[in-house]
Amino acid sequence: MDEKITSRDNPKVKYACKLADSPGFRRSEGRFFAEGRKLCPELARGAALEQLFYTAAAAQKCPELAGLPGQHFLVEEHVAQKLAGVPAPQGVFGVFRTPQHTLDEVRRGGRYLALERVQDPGNVGTLIRSAAAFGFDGVILSEGCASPYAPKTLRASMGAAVRVPVIETGPLPPALARLRQLGIRCLAAALEHSEPLGPVPAAHLGGVCVVVGSEGQGLEGDTIAACDAAVRIPMTDRVESLNAGIAGSILLWHFREVEV
Repeated sequence: MDEKITSRDNPKVKYACKLADSPGFRRSEGRFFAEGRKLCPELARGAALEQLFYTAAAAQKCPELAGLPGQHFLVEEHVAQKLAGVPAPQGVFGVFRTPQHTLDEVRRGGRYLALERVQDPGNVGTLIRSAAAFGFDGVILSEGCASPYAPKTLRASMGAAVRVPVIETGPLPPALARLRQLGIRCLAAALEHSEPLGPVPAAHLGGVCVVVGSEGQGLEGDTIAACDAAVRIPMTDRVESLNAGIAGSILLWHFREVEV
């Protein structure tokens, strides 16, 4: 029988809550916390599930939870309320081991998305999900980006953060230099000295990296200079700009796998 947790002060509950709240603690522990009846099983397909917490009501609605790996804990409703990060919790929570990926995995001929200081978790999660949907081989996040394993980002990516490699790095220009050494063409999403997206070839023999900047300020000048060229999305004058999630997804669709 699964262990039952009745106290909000249980050490395992406190540990899970700290993972949810602290990016630094997630990094130091190499683990992350997620919530959701659909999200937790999805994440378990690509990341090691170590601890699963669920309410009796959730277990009744989702009998498949019993087949998931890791330690299982039945929690009372008031404990689930402490674990919950949303007003109407679904009663399913998990502690997962964080996948580790580095720039050494980047390969010639691949498709990559690089984000610079994209701070909104919804945009980062949306772009990771779009990268997975359109067959990209990895997502590179500069310092200053929202954590890909924060609860809000995980909800936006719907499990894609463990289905496509996510590489967290420092400043973006050195990372782009490594990609270009491999023959990967790096294209900045920027306005100055850019060409419209339509005529830009979708296929690049050596690979391609789409580079998207922060919601408010776009890409740094040094980052644009580190790219091979700049591209822009043609728009009417009815709006000034698109948010990073939408703009990046349009770019990813343009450079998608040919067979998708």
